[in-house]
Amino acid sequence: MEFITAHWLDILTTILGLAYILLEYRASIWMWAVGFAMQAFGIVLYYQKGLYADCGMEFYYLSVTIYGWWKWGAARIISPDKNTTTAEDRKPDATKRQTPPPSEEHREVPIRHFPRRLVLPWLMTIAALWAIIFWILVTFTNSNVPLADSFTTALSLVGIWALAHKYLEQWFIWIAVDVVTSILYFYKDIPFKASLYALYVVIAIFGYLKWRRMMKTERA
Repeated sequence: MEFITAHWLDILTTILGLAYILLEYRASIWMWAVGFAMQAFGIVLYYQKGLYADCGMEFYYLSVTIYGWWKWGAARIISPDKNTTTAEDRKPDATKRQTPPPSEEHREVPIRHFPRRLVLPWLMTIAALWAIIFWILVTFTNSNVPLADSFTTALSLVGIWALAHKYLEQWFIWIAVDVVTSILYFYKDIPFKASLYALYVVIAIFGYLKWRRMMKTERA
């Protein structure tokens, strides 16, 4: 019981994180709602553990979850109420405009490849963010893991942006983040989330394969 009391935030964010990655695997828009709750609790957890870059990143995540929810749902086609009769509906069948109903595949932003023209700019952005965050941690905090903490933070900033735009290659970013984060969290005595991130690596691999199949189906 004492162990659970000491690690309740770790356990809670782990449960939310598991739900989040499973929803991401299914490309479900509800992942953003679960992610918002996970990140809100994560702010407290990371601050307590001295992971200041991760703590600060959660505030960015909170804003991106709102953007991601809007971005993924922005392309939804709102179907008219079937119970509402319009002037168009009252026209004879022969004079009605023959407009096929929207297919389910086009209700949300489609999965797509990361644009090649953005690869170099974003690699430079990651390097710049890594250097800036590392300097902040070394200069203004007592962090004893500034290199790893700043690396996962910089990479995650780009990863969540790529996820919001539904780029297939975002899974590669998260695989790199998850490997380093799992090792870092075991070191910082956050065992549940460390194990979760280790599981994330496996799920991310299968997530990439699933998204790739979904992308091919959408295009077909």
